[in-house]
Amino acid sequence: MAYRGKRINPKKFDKSQIKIIVILSPLIIFMALPIVFIANHAFKPMDELFAFPPTFFVKNPTVENFTKLMKFSRTSGVPLSRYVFNSLIVTLLTVGLSLLFTTMAAFALSKLKFKGRNLMMQINQVALMFVATAVLIPRYLVICRLGMIDTVWAHVLPLIAYPVALFLVKQFVEQVPDSLIEAAYMDGATDWQVYHKLIIPMIRPAIATAAILVFQQVWTNMETSNYYINDDSMKTLTFYLNSLVNVNNTVSGQGMAAAASLILFLPNLILFIILQNSVMNTMANSGIK
Repeated sequence: MAYRGKRINPKKFDKSQIKIIVILSPLIIFMALPIVFIANHAFKPMDELFAFPPTFFVKNPTVENFTKLMKFSRTSGVPLSRYVFNSLIVTLLTVGLSLLFTTMAAFALSKLKFKGRNLMMQINQVALMFVATAVLIPRYLVICRLGMIDTVWAHVLPLIAYPVALFLVKQFVEQVPDSLIEAAYMDGATDWQVYHKLIIPMIRPAIATAAILVFQQVWTNMETSNYYINDDSMKTLTFYLNSLVNVNNTVSGQGMAAAASLILFLPNLILFIILQNSVMNTMANSGIK
């Protein structure tokens, strides 16, 4: 498409893009500063951690903070590898089940007609207003009465339902034309086939975005390990690193705290880098026709 001899959103670099780059560059740099600081802070030696005025970039990088963290973790009764394994299992189960139930619920609430559909959606919207602390006691009672204390399901069950993800995916499912779904039903497709072969491929950008949101909620969660798990061998890496930092909240422990912060941050950054093209480019450049 052309306008006064100029292409809108040209594929290659054009001098008309310079003003956009100039405007966005300060914002990009500002948003990248925390990431750069976390990465540099984790590799600072002790004298730079407590330098005044504080330094933003590390001058003499060292892996001593990570070495101290690994050595201290060996002195605990539960090996660090066990916490890593617990976090991986909990994250994979929670994200997988949450996306499954979220997409199925979004399909049902958007395209299937049944009694109580509007009420269910209103309940989900009301749930958006509640913080985790407000439902802490009901969650504990449910987990306790189901006999899930000190099990992996105590980590998974409270985090499966994510109202924000359901709201996002439902809005995307509603964009799927009803004519396509009706044509699939006329060809003999079942509800499961429509969901699996038609809906899922067309809402992949929303699924990728929901996966990032759910992952961030699960990976940084300490509530389940705090309140539903008494056995240390069943707790997650996030809980262990935070408790380790709190126990060693001394001058010598600040290096371990910096290393732990980077370890906890990296999975979020890696996941976003992997999925950002799917989220940004697909939603921007592809439409449902």
